[in-house]
Amino acid sequence: MTAAPPVPDVATTWNHVLLLHARVESRLGTTLQRRHGIGLSEYRALVHLAASPTGELRMQELADKLGLNQSSVTRLVARLNAAEFTYRDLCPDDKRGVYTVITEAGRARYAEASHTYEETLRSALEEAGQADAALAAAISALGGMLTRA
Repeated sequence: MTAAPPVPDVATTWNHVLLLHARVESRLGTTLQRRHGIGLSEYRALVHLAASPTGELRMQELADKLGLNQSSVTRLVARLNAAEFTYRDLCPDDKRGVYTVITEAGRARYAEASHTYEETLRSALEEAGQADAALAAAISALGGMLTRA
């Protein structure tokens, strides 16, 4: 009778997820920059702004959604504003509140980049899984999302 393979501990599995994350994030960032002239953080900001029913988010809300601090989101929004993908607007009820609003140019860049993001994500996950059995197990644990269209 053959022994069952050892079950990896949580820390080992987490380390594989982190490695997978790092590889995929690097590939996504490089591809978005080369093809669309935006970084991964800028793309994700556009994702959240485009998904907002009003096309705008308070700066703090955007920071929370992106996992950034206030200083980092301020620099990020400055880059988006300079590219004319967003603009800043004051909250009518609270003049201290600042919103970031997506522009038509921002929506267009997001729409273009979203196809690249999806294709690159699927490709990077497939390649990582083929290159490393431990990463393949982590990908499998994600629920077989590669097979969904």
